[in-house]
Amino acid sequence: MPPSPSPRPHGTEPPIRDRGDACPGALRLHSAADGHLARVRLPAGDLTVRQAETLADAADRLGDGHLSLTSRGNAELRGLPDGCGAQLAALLRDAGLLPSERHERIRNILASPLAGLDRHTPADVRLWARELDQLLCASNSATALSGRFLFVLDDGRGDVATLGGDVSLVAEGGWGLSGSGCPDGAGGSALLRVGDDPAALRIAGPDVPRAALAAAEAFLAAAEASGSGAWRVRELPDGYGLTARVVAERLHAAGIGAAYVAGTAYVAGAAGEAAQVATASAPYTAPAPYADSSAPGVIEGADGERALSVLAPLGRLSVGQWRLLTGVADADGVGALRLTPWRGIVIPGLSADTADARLRELSDAGLITDPASPWHRIGACTGRPGCAKSRTDVRADATASVRAGTPVPVACPDDGPVPGPGPGEGEGVPSLAPGAPRPDKHALRHLPVYWSGCERRCGHPHGAWVDVLATADGYRVSVVQPESPPAAPPAPATPATATSRAS
Repeated sequence: MPPSPSPRPHGTEPPIRDRGDACPGALRLHSAADGHLARVRLPAGDLTVRQAETLADAADRLGDGHLSLTSRGNAELRGLPDGCGAQLAALLRDAGLLPSERHERIRNILASPLAGLDRHTPADVRLWARELDQLLCASNSATALSGRFLFVLDDGRGDVATLGGDVSLVAEGGWGLSGSGCPDGAGGSALLRVGDDPAALRIAGPDVPRAALAAAEAFLAAAEASGSGAWRVRELPDGYGLTARVVAERLHAAGIGAAYVAGTAYVAGAAGEAAQVATASAPYTAPAPYADSSAPGVIEGADGERALSVLAPLGRLSVGQWRLLTGVADADGVGALRLTPWRGIVIPGLSADTADARLRELSDAGLITDPASPWHRIGACTGRPGCAKSRTDVRADATASVRAGTPVPVACPDDGPVPGPGPGEGEGVPSLAPGAPRPDKHALRHLPVYWSGCERRCGHPHGAWVDVLATADGYRVSVVQPESPPAAPPAPATPATATSRAS
């Protein structure tokens, strides 16, 4: 599997891409040590019960009997045999999972998984995601996007806004936009950002999907002009960087109103001139008590409805576990599931009477249902035997470490030489490499822990995390901090009536 893309470190030269990206898809399979791999894009992580059953059938008939969940809310099938591509494509096409074969690898849309399910957020971002997907699949120019280009739609709680989107939109409350440079109307608004540019554009809600596509087209124009072959916004070389001001001109040309959000607001006027107006940013107000969309458990919604949020241990589910989830969604939910970027599944629409019992049933089946679980926030790459580049079976080592009560390898007495076999080669708990330091206890309590079989660190978390890296001498553990973290998105301007409206 190709390594996870990361923001370009500050001060480094951007890469020159002289070929297309190698990201796998549902039609372009990746050859791995355990067979072929297919990645099925699921915009906003949305699945119907029928689509989920199709994925289970594909994993059962063609794959290794498991499904992997990705950090973009997609699903992967592993262990696929040679020559299965046509059969797999037919299954996916029949279930509506391949609406456009030309666009199947670029349908990378993340959306807040709990939008509309807890008591304090609207469902608009999910509707935006569906419309954006339709626009992408109808766009000829969008086929030039790489399989790594990412759209992010955040419902205002900030859960996915910092997950490295190339085009990110953060929803604001359902309030009028008069005075902001955008037309007044229903549907709220969103703040659009590109790459790591801290400035934003305020967009009227009904225009969000078109604005997101226009921003992606602006990136393609910049990448072509630069001659760099950039796959992502952060890879554009100096002098060709994509900024909110550049995108604002593109939106104006498309007839989409946009208010520049910074110290003072910039608005592309009727004739394209820049006009200075009063700031479009409202003072920051304390956020509503949003549910934590990365945590497992029962989500309380309006009108007594509940949603279940569970996580897959190390991001992998057996077909049996997957079918159990699908059965709950069919029998007790609304016939839908949502995959999350934390390698989890949300099942909406349960009653208060059934939610707790179903959660216990899922827990008994081996799913993570409690934030206090030792498996919570523990992740791992594929490792051996599935990946030939891995030095060891990191998943087996991570499992041994968690079962021993430690999220990371234990240190040897006095940090002396590591006795016995190397990582993953034998019984017991894996050990640290000689002299390798341990991160402090605070980091272990609050940060995700990710085990990697090589320096590529495929699928690693964004932001700060505990890196457990296999080396020839054992594991080395460190805390990864972004060298140049992106600025936080501008605070959404929340209407004063947000509390009463949500209650």
